[in-house]
Amino acid sequence: MILEYYCLPHCEHKPVRANPSDAGLDLCFNPKDGKLLHLESGKSYVLPTGLKFGISHGYMLQIMNRSGNAAKKQWLVGACVVDSGYDGEVFVNLHNTSNTYWTVHPGDKIAQAVLIPIVPVRLREIEEDNLYGRDPITISNRGDGSLGSTGD
Repeated sequence: MILEYYCLPHCEHKPVRANPSDAGLDLCFNPKDGKLLHLESGKSYVLPTGLKFGISHGYMLQIMNRSGNAAKKQWLVGACVVDSGYDGEVFVNLHNTSNTYWTVHPGDKIAQAVLIPIVPVRLREIEEDNLYGRDPITISNRGDGSLGSTGD
């Protein structure tokens, strides 16, 4: 599959796949003004990538954490879904959850983008709270157990 992209005029750092087998494309910080950004501890930022993607119908581009940034810097990416049909610049919702003041330079890798197929669904509301009682649609007997219900 081919994923087309366009670099806006301020984009100096293109998406890259570090290894051919990597699931994600590394996205870099590409600010319009070319200046670095200081990330205060506990704050959230919306960072420009300078990129637009042509996402085919039936797919989405999910913007996700880079494991190194998450583990070493405690930068976490907020919920970022880029739907097919969106033709604007892709931004990264980045949260500095560390106690450290960080500086992001133009060209720094800030997130990764993963192309994911979407299963088309039709919604059907049922009249009573009996989702799993009628026809077995799962092999689990978990019930309504929530956080921690399957053990530590």
